[in-house]
This record gives sequence, structure tokens and C-alpha cells, in this order.
Amino acid sequence: MQQPYRWVLPSLVLSLGLTACASHRDGKVASRPDIIPAEDWGSKPDPMAESREQVPVRITIHHAGVLWEDGSDPYQKIRALQTWGKRDKQWPDVPYHYLIAPDGRIFEGRDWNYEGETNTEYDTNGHLLVQLWGNFDKQSVKKAQFDSAVRLVAWLCQDRAILPTTIRGHRDWSTQTTCPGKDLYRQIQNGEFLSRVQQLLD
Repeated sequence: MQQPYRWVLPSLVLSLGLTACASHRDGKVASRPDIIPAEDWGSKPDPMAESREQVPVRITIHHAGVLWEDGSDPYQKIRALQTWGKRDKQWPDVPYHYLIAPDGRIFEGRDWNYEGETNTEYDTNGHLLVQLWGNFDKQSVKKAQFDSAVRLVAWLCQDRAILPTTIRGHRDWSTQTTCPGKDLYRQIQNGEFLSRVQQLLD
């Protein structure tokens, strides 16, 4: 597997990671954001094989890679994604554990106890996959969407005891993609996303 680091973390990010360890030890709590349960959007997953079970130890951010059009219905989008994956890819469920709409609504996807899916070469075992709808090579991340991603990831770090310094973009694990798109990846790479997450954990 390709090494996950293709860029050097600045000293600020490293120091935030050390602070993250202290935050977990001190019992600080990041509030759980509102999450639309899978049953509320009509999820119909197939049974998961035991061989796909995982223990999440890192968080990987994706974008949909498809332009989000005003007026799109995220309920319809996520149902269509599940149907397509089951029919065309033989995936048992949506590929991601959480999906976030441009208006900030967070949708529960695949059970995080099972590894997600990818069209690229990286091994998703141990990854919590968070997808933001849109194509951020061509669009900008909406503020509500970015803020929800920060809140969700902070809560996941706290709830699942995952170090914030494990947060990466899909492209950090694969040479076959620009995901999560240049606008979102820029904010991961420069430490802004991590800094915002850490503020909720301190």
C-alpha cells in the first residue's frame, strides 16, 4: 500500500495532535451532531460478511466527485447511491459511513463496524469514511457542509477514541484520485480542518 503521507505535517498539526491525546485523557466531550438515521432515509442494506468487520482507527474524507445541483434531494441521492452500488458494484450498502449534504444535514450510511468501499486501490479496513456531496475540484465547500463535517469528525474522534491527527483525504491513500477535491483537500492539508476539529475537543 502507498504510504499515507505525501505531504509533511506542519508543527502546528503535530502539536494539535499532542493536545488531542490530552483532551481524550481529560474526558472532554464533543457533542453528537444531529444525524439522520439510515432507516429514516429508507436504507435497505444487504447482509454484511463477517470478513468485512473492522475497528475504526482513522478518518478519511471523500467528496462525491459529482457536481451538486441546487434543488437536489439528498434523500433521493443516498437511496440512488445504495441502489447503484448494490446493482452495479455488488456492494452490500452505501460505500460511506456518513454523508453530508451542502445544507449541513448529516446522513447515517453504512454501519461503521464494517469497512467501506472504494473505486481505488486503497484498503479501507480501519477507516471511517465521511463523504461530502459535491465536486470540490469544481465547486467550493459550503460553510454549513464544512461546519457539519467538523462537528461530525470531532464527535467521531471522541466517541471512537480516534486521534484527530489521523484525519486524511482520500487522495492521501490513493494515487488514482484527486478526491476530496482541491477546495476541500486544501483545508485538510493546511491544517484548518484539524484545527477546527481540535477546538471542539479542547
